[in-house]
Amino acid sequence: MGDAVYDRIGIGYTEVRRSEPRIEQRIRAALAGLVEILNVGAGTGSYEPPGRVLAAVEPSLQMLDQRDPAAAPPVRAVAERLPFRDDTFDGSMAILTVHHWSDPLAGLAEVRRVTRGPVVVFTFDRAVHNSMWLAEYLPAAESLDPDHLESVQIADALGGGIVETVLVPHDCVDGFAHAYWRRPRAYLDPAVRAGISSFARLSEPVVEEAVSKLGADLSSGRWAADHADLLELDELDAGFRLVIAPGPDR
Repeated sequence: MGDAVYDRIGIGYTEVRRSEPRIEQRIRAALAGLVEILNVGAGTGSYEPPGRVLAAVEPSLQMLDQRDPAAAPPVRAVAERLPFRDDTFDGSMAILTVHHWSDPLAGLAEVRRVTRGPVVVFTFDRAVHNSMWLAEYLPAAESLDPDHLESVQIADALGGGIVETVLVPHDCVDGFAHAYWRRPRAYLDPAVRAGISSFARLSEPVVEEAVSKLGADLSSGRWAADHADLLELDELDAGFRLVIAPGPDR
């Protein structure tokens, strides 16, 4: 637990990572009617519906220290070993976290064990992620998270459910990996990159090479020429998915 990824890379996380209202609306709708909610891999508390989250599980002290004191009570633990009895919560949520778990299938089994109702997971399908233009500059990111589960696999692990596509708006305020698909200059900012785990977990030389190449292509106009079609879009499918698993009592 002391070696949690975000103990190393989570400094200043809340400066660039926060709830995107249009995505938050989708997550809140999926959690509608649930009163006693568990947030697994809760981080600093983005997307938590106020007053309904009873516990927020997070292994990183760095992230827990950045939580709002008024937010849900934090529990320092990992998804694979949740310190709760069976069917404790009537719903659970997991936001952009499953790919960080050491054993995603074991973690999802634990979430299902402690949840008597729906489980809502905001995740991404790597196949689509890797087709985005950012992968041209940061191909090393494809080797991260070798145990990554696609959204359909997550739904299956939770006992079945539906998978919804979540489009990313061009002005997304939550600075995750592909939030800046129409604002490429953002990736030149070290603070922005620090909030994106695919940058923060790679070596400095690899990241410097990617940033240098992107900067050069922006200056020369090559990026704009190669991706002119993106500049006409207001939202994009970057692979983000919302998994809604009803649970055994539904």
